[in-house]
Amino acid sequence: VQLQASGGGLVQAGGSLRLSCAASGRTFSNYGMGWFRQAPGKEREFVAGITVSSSTLYYADSVKGRFTGSRDNAKNTVYLQMNSLKPEDTAVYYCAAKSIYSGTSYYYPQSYDYWGQGTQVTVSS
Repeated sequence: VQLQASGGGLVQAGGSLRLSCAASGRTFSNYGMGWFRQAPGKEREFVAGITVSSSTLYYADSVKGRFTGSRDNAKNTVYLQMNSLKPEDTAVYYCAAKSIYSGTSYYYPQSYDYWGQGTQVTVSS
């Protein structure tokens, strides 16, 4: 699976951004999707996980109530709507895909088989 993330940028605190991640190469509906982020000097951290049917959504505590993950299987695309952004949300955001047959957790980066290139999100105070 090839993943292409987009939609990052510079936004003021309290603003919103919508990230997109377009998938190609394999059957999108065979993959659960995740969003992770990595700030300078920090480890990559889980942000959100979206199951194939979007029936279950997982979120990090730090983004609950502000971020919403979704996917459009017809467009092979997953989204991350980010509202009420804070300076501490500043990071490179990555999308990732994991096989639905793996049975692994959405929360850990080692669960994922494919990664996008990342898109920078900068939130100014």
